[in-house]
Amino acid sequence: MKLNELTGYLEKIAPLSLQESYDNAGLLVGDPEQETGKALICLDVTMGVLEEALEGGFDLIISHHPLIFGGIKQLCGRNETEKIIIAAIKNEIAIYAIHTNLDNVETGVNAMLCEKLGIRNTRILQAMSGKLNKLVTFSPADHAHRLREALFAAGAGHIGNYDSCTFNMEGYGTFRAGEDTDPYVGEKGKLHTEKETRIELIFPSYLQQDLIQVLTDNHPYEEVAYDIYPLRNDFHQAGSGMIGTLEEAVDEQTFLRSLKEILGTGVIRHSALRGRKVSKVAVCGGTGSFLIGKAIAAGADVFITGDVKYHQFFEAEGRMIIADAGHFETEQFTKELIYRILNEKFPTFAHRISQCNTNAVHYL
Repeated sequence: MKLNELTGYLEKIAPLSLQESYDNAGLLVGDPEQETGKALICLDVTMGVLEEALEGGFDLIISHHPLIFGGIKQLCGRNETEKIIIAAIKNEIAIYAIHTNLDNVETGVNAMLCEKLGIRNTRILQAMSGKLNKLVTFSPADHAHRLREALFAAGAGHIGNYDSCTFNMEGYGTFRAGEDTDPYVGEKGKLHTEKETRIELIFPSYLQQDLIQVLTDNHPYEEVAYDIYPLRNDFHQAGSGMIGTLEEAVDEQTFLRSLKEILGTGVIRHSALRGRKVSKVAVCGGTGSFLIGKAIAAGADVFITGDVKYHQFFEAEGRMIIADAGHFETEQFTKELIYRILNEKFPTFAHRISQCNTNAVHYL
């Protein structure tokens, strides 16, 4: 298949518009129109991963962390990043990153971590804002039902765990068709009054282009009237971190030992134990210390993340346990998640999880 067919599907699962402002997710090396037949999945693109791709005949590397974060002004092979880019181009290997956009969806990195840790009844810990719009359109009353159904099928009308959500108001519209028109109702040159339904519904902003296409394809009028309003509402289906509950409460030592075993980490750095049962657990794969306050406010007994600084452990203040289990360790299951996403959509496409351990941190 063409590369843009595969990446287009990944971006429906984790839209690029949901990545953080500092991020650089998406196609980093390669031609979107090139054919791809074999993908290697990894957490980081290292020279070892590139060599594995070359040896295995892979023409695509899908990584969680972007190979390119900052601007590159020259490609002279002076560091490993430049050497990898040069080698990838020479050998026609595309490189794609799916990073904080996959972190920020409710079925993404943190959901996978929760699944591995047995955390249930999950929700986003810090919802994103500014990612929702409202569509208002006007349909002939006898066509409104069909138009609503088409918009629902395109992903509009979701509020939390409810779907098919709209507000409708009956009224009438007026228009006069010009000479070069083919009006659905009314006559050319005559003022027409039509019973119409005003339809309002919310949608994620990344669906706007597709939604407008669906609207125009399914609306009977030649000229479709619609308004789009940006909203400041929280988008609870996208955001940072996740929180949920264990099936059964366990003591803190038992929980931390289990966490260490599941993640296969050499050590877990944590704040003081409280001598209480662990029932509600918050997570943020990778660097998540910015969510400590949110986890406390949400009533978490333990917050699991990576890259916690010394002074940040004091922020627990006995209200919960902060557990730094490592950046790599809390994101390691992302490779399995990407494999699963691809396998569900493209079961005959050849893809494999890299055997190269890219964890830069080692424990003595």
